[in-house]
Amino acid sequence: MLAQQQAIREPMLPVSPAAEREETRAVPELPRRESLPARATRWFFGTAYALQPQRIASLPALLLWTAHDLLRGGTQIPDQRRTRSNPDTFGGVVRGLTPETHLAALRLGFFPWAHCGPLKWWTRKERAVLFLPERHVSRRVKRLRASGKYRVTFDTAFDEMLLSCGAPRAYNWHTLTWLTPRMMQLFSALHRQGHAHSFEVWNESGVLVGGGFGVAVGRIFIGESMFSREPDTSKLAAAVLYDHLERWGFALVDARDPTPVLEKTGYRRIPRAAFEQLLREHADAPGRPGPWTVEPVEHP
Repeated sequence: MLAQQQAIREPMLPVSPAAEREETRAVPELPRRESLPARATRWFFGTAYALQPQRIASLPALLLWTAHDLLRGGTQIPDQRRTRSNPDTFGGVVRGLTPETHLAALRLGFFPWAHCGPLKWWTRKERAVLFLPERHVSRRVKRLRASGKYRVTFDTAFDEMLLSCGAPRAYNWHTLTWLTPRMMQLFSALHRQGHAHSFEVWNESGVLVGGGFGVAVGRIFIGESMFSREPDTSKLAAAVLYDHLERWGFALVDARDPTPVLEKTGYRRIPRAAFEQLLREHADAPGRPGPWTVEPVEHP
């Protein structure tokens, strides 16, 4: 994505009082169960999402294959040879989700996801991926990074990042979230095992204002979610993350579905078969188990 330009050195910032407050702040507790109002809201908007014109045609097939897989006991680890073309690359109903089965599915190109109903395995006909030498960072983000206004960290507020990514957006209060308490607990366990990582942005008052998290499998980083409370903070966090991933020998970042913002950053679509070949080459390679820390790096 990023065009190679003259490298500059990442400035080393002194630890501020705000940073010290961030180090000692209270750690939030993740919910273990979804409240009834939250579940009702998710089902309402999830049903509305499924009934949109571009999706409703696939709904009968989804209900049929969901019922079929439930009757056979569900799918612990999906099979690349047994996906459905309608609905698009449905891999079964999730059974016995654990950190181990989740990682095994990721190495095959599948991920668990559902707005409502049972959690289901999915893959994609096309995948949005970033080959790190192709990344692009806008001038605006470069200026923000050089300003010293924000501090970027890795793996210092993982559970808080989960809560922030799963919270309603200020600009869209009815935003659907797939980050239910069940999924938050799963990612928190993966983080404790050194597989899931957060990248955080803190403002001058020591408040978490942007960032995201994802899971590393071998030399592939799978981005899960991001949020931003101040302009361009999620883009800033991603830029710092991508620099480190390339330096550490990662091959690519998987974002699953393309968006205009991702495409401007350098993500491009590749066929499912090409992505699965990349998984075979890189997903079982020696990785970089956590925790991760931000290092002085050279960046374009």
